[in-house]
Amino acid sequence: MEEHKDGQRSERMNERNGFILLSLAALVITVVSAAAFTVPGGSDSGGIPNLLLKLAFTIFAISDTLTLFSSITSVLMFLGILTSRYAEEDFLVSLPRKLIIGLTTLFFSIASMMVGFGATVFISLYHKWNLVFIPIALVGFVPVTLFALLQFPL
Repeated sequence: MEEHKDGQRSERMNERNGFILLSLAALVITVVSAAAFTVPGGSDSGGIPNLLLKLAFTIFAISDTLTLFSSITSVLMFLGILTSRYAEEDFLVSLPRKLIIGLTTLFFSIASMMVGFGATVFISLYHKWNLVFIPIALVGFVPVTLFALLQFPL
């Protein structure tokens, strides 16, 4: 009887954590998709970004793309957790593997989103205030560092 209660408790905990992490990954996808269509620096009348040939824009575009694909991978892993059959062997191999892959890709997506943020801040501020963007970009990496410190002990 005790094993059955432990199994139900583990199932509820996995579903709750999977849903929370799935929501976070979906939020990242939403933000990154919006950023992809509102490019920094604007576009000309033909829809071509004005800063297309700038290195900062290239960094923004690459990090935005990496964020999108890693967030989608993360969502798929967390969906796999939510739709799991929760058999005993799943708790030993399948669910931990999906959780590790999901958390790793979620961390990567948040880190690459912050790189895109730094590139956008640079694009916005480099001509006005030369060195102000450096502390702003560094402060932007505080969430990534906190997330890493809190998740890696798992």
